[in-house]
Amino acid sequence: MRKIPAVLAALALAALGAAVPATTAQAAPTGALAGCADAWPYATSGYFYAYSGYACNGFLGKAYGNDANWGDSSYSFQGGDTNSASSILHKGTSGSAVAVYNGTGTGWTGGYACIAKSEYYVSDLSDNYFTSGAKADNAISSHRWVSNAACNGNWLT
Repeated sequence: MRKIPAVLAALALAALGAAVPATTAQAAPTGALAGCADAWPYATSGYFYAYSGYACNGFLGKAYGNDANWGDSSYSFQGGDTNSASSILHKGTSGSAVAVYNGTGTGWTGGYACIAKSEYYVSDLSDNYFTSGAKADNAISSHRWVSNAACNGNWLT
């Protein structure tokens, strides 16, 4: 008779195990990311990132400093990176904003728009514009770190 309560207890535990599956720990994302919110925690502090796809997919490059010409073979962004960004991520540590431009050169020509450190990322540049009126999507040619005041309220969203 003592076997019946033990059998019933074992059956109850088996039923509970089937109803409540064990959870697994989540690892860092691999392959295509679900979005910039997934990319941000794994980005290196102090850097600005650009991606060819929306939602921080298609890594183009990252920069600790300024890059006056994304189309040359100098600094962080290289050759085909110019006019290719569709999303960007800001993981700077200084509190400075990053101004992106649709012109190249040390004169920082063309229109500009900024991403604040507090914004973290812009997952879709297609609804953003430079001060020149040009669309920001696939149009960034250079960037530099600036004070928030230098952005004059021209923020990417």
